[in-house]
Amino acid sequence: MDYSKFSDKELIESYVTGKEAALPVIIQRYQSRVYGYIQVAVKDREVADDIFQDTFMKVIKKLKEGSYYEDGKFIQWVMRIAHNLIIDHFRRESKVTMLRSTDEYDIFNQIPLFDKNAEDDIIRDQTHHKLRQMIQLLPASQREVLTMRHYQQMSFKEISEETGVSINTALGRMRYALINLRRMMEEQNITLSI
Repeated sequence: MDYSKFSDKELIESYVTGKEAALPVIIQRYQSRVYGYIQVAVKDREVADDIFQDTFMKVIKKLKEGSYYEDGKFIQWVMRIAHNLIIDHFRRESKVTMLRSTDEYDIFNQIPLFDKNAEDDIIRDQTHHKLRQMIQLLPASQREVLTMRHYQQMSFKEISEETGVSINTALGRMRYALINLRRMMEEQNITLSI
């Protein structure tokens, strides 16, 4: 059966009723978006891989338990699960370990001189939000290459293999994506200083 033409709702219903082949289709449909979001948040490929896997393990568990109720917002539900797992990761990471200075290690070299303030965080978040909106305005081929390169940290060779185009075409799409983003940023007077 060709599940690729099924809606999210149909795929979920098929999976819940025992048709296991429907699951990889819905995962593949959203893996770039979910993984890219996680990668941007944690900035570590191994951690992103783990959180991505945990996200879909949780999705599978909830689907099998019947805890998901179709309301046309499957991807938002998945992204919320990913977001919560990212928060859990940072909570675990923030547990402070007591360190003492020694001749080889000075604790004060590890402490930033300036703390980020809430205003900087808000400005950064707003800038990133506007940038994500602009990325969505790019032609699909440019958006795809940009996402694979920056959010998934794929090489141009990997992008070429994944998209079925030459490396030069992938490089060209990336170049035009950056040109278009710069143009949109200039039009909206946005500067990325973070």
